[in-house]
Amino acid sequence: MRAPRNAGKDPGRRATRSAVAALLFLAALAPAGAAAPQAGPFEARSHSAPGNRIDQLVFGRLKELGIRPARPCSDAVFLRRVHLDVIGTLPTPREARAFLRDRDPERRAALIDRLLERGEFADYQAMRWCDLLRVKAEFPINLWPNAVQAYHRWIRTGIAENTPYDRFARELLTSSGSCFRVPPVNFYRALQGSEPEAIARAVALTFMGSRAEGWPPERQAGLTAFFSQVGYKSTAEWKEEIVFFDAGGAAGTPPGSAVFPDGTPASIPAGKDPRAVFADWLIAPENPWFARCAANRVWGWLQGRGIVHEPDDFREDNPPSHPELLAFLERELIEARFDLKHLYRLILSSRTYQLSSIPRSDDPRAEALFAWYSIRRLEAEVLIDALCQITGTSEEYTSAIPEPFTFVPEGQRAIQLSDGSISSSFLEMFGRPPRDTGLSSERDDQPTAAQRLHLLNSSHVRDKLEKSRELRAQLSSAGGPGGFATRLYLLILSRHPTREELDAVRAYVESGAASRREVAVDVAWALINSAEFLYRH
Repeated sequence: MRAPRNAGKDPGRRATRSAVAALLFLAALAPAGAAAPQAGPFEARSHSAPGNRIDQLVFGRLKELGIRPARPCSDAVFLRRVHLDVIGTLPTPREARAFLRDRDPERRAALIDRLLERGEFADYQAMRWCDLLRVKAEFPINLWPNAVQAYHRWIRTGIAENTPYDRFARELLTSSGSCFRVPPVNFYRALQGSEPEAIARAVALTFMGSRAEGWPPERQAGLTAFFSQVGYKSTAEWKEEIVFFDAGGAAGTPPGSAVFPDGTPASIPAGKDPRAVFADWLIAPENPWFARCAANRVWGWLQGRGIVHEPDDFREDNPPSHPELLAFLERELIEARFDLKHLYRLILSSRTYQLSSIPRSDDPRAEALFAWYSIRRLEAEVLIDALCQITGTSEEYTSAIPEPFTFVPEGQRAIQLSDGSISSSFLEMFGRPPRDTGLSSERDDQPTAAQRLHLLNSSHVRDKLEKSRELRAQLSSAGGPGGFATRLYLLILSRHPTREELDAVRAYVESGAASRREVAVDVAWALINSAEFLYRH
């Protein structure tokens, strides 16, 4: 039945009509609420042999336990997955067409190399590190805007230049100077307290993946002593603070009682900054926590769960699900001189990473042993950037406490936001972390009813679709319903539609229930509400 002529004049009625039409179209394609794609365009036809040592370890363990791994993912799935995991950005239709037409057997490896060199890699990975390092201007992390800008720029530059991770960590731990002019000193200011105990807990969490508040008191005290001579002083410049080694003003536990977390007493020469002594111990190749924690974090970012899960909960009664795999990744990182890109490339190139997300085993151990790629919802920042990309629109971001005031240029992508205080109602609704604690669990990617209603029937999403330059461009291109559907699927899902999907679009067009413009909005609305769009898979 054709919609009333005045439907387009009433925004509320238009939103409801299109939302209902989108829901009906979506229901015709897949079971409602499905969180995992069905087989079809999501799996490759042939199963490749193991590609590197990761695969030998993973597939060997699965074989021992009688667990069948998933089939390899299709090129279309890999294209979208690796873009989202590496640069937090959807491939463009042109990039999708080019990759899907490429017959080079090394096309996946070549794509990985290209993505690791793109500027968005630094943007997206800096976002992840800013979550861990609590990069936020306002309460309870009072870095202030000037320091946040400097700190974020330093983090992003280090990632873009592929600074070795051991050097990155050492600078964070040992720097002294102005919070505006020596950015890494903000590691000591991005805490809810400046006492040595708070610093020690942050160090253990960030670089060892361990929650020191659960340690025995004497072990906590031994670590705290390394940070008992961190001093802070203000300057004449507004909100500037100097962080320094205060050799004459011990705050609490004296450095002479410092003990490394492995139980070895520390020897700290007179006049030596205890932070430097601890940093030297931490980044040494034989350290049992540092490289292991970093390798586990990168694995968790790419695979959806850590080998030790959660990635910041290393403890004796939470052992790794795959000890041999974690030990291998740790050795690889050390031997590569803490080159994190080497670790990314190794994991991304593995057949394990390139498995489909469609399980072939109901063994309860299978997920923790990486028998398939773990499905998870797009982060808030990645999701809103994807919506802006496919509609050609932008977002506004603000800070609730404008001190001194906040200016975000038009077109700023959410993954580029430096300050955790700058946000939007969308980011808050979809679980962006407040950056108060540095815990990975602060980010909430679990779907809610409010999120579903917002995507399905909000004026925010409706306006993006109605005003979309990208949709107008697809409508103006030549071709019938089949060509139109193909362009929309490449734009939104980074793949070609199946025969059933083409038939559904064609039937909707031919039904006369909506104009061609309305059909474009309805189909796009349906696709962005699909599990395939909302989830990594």
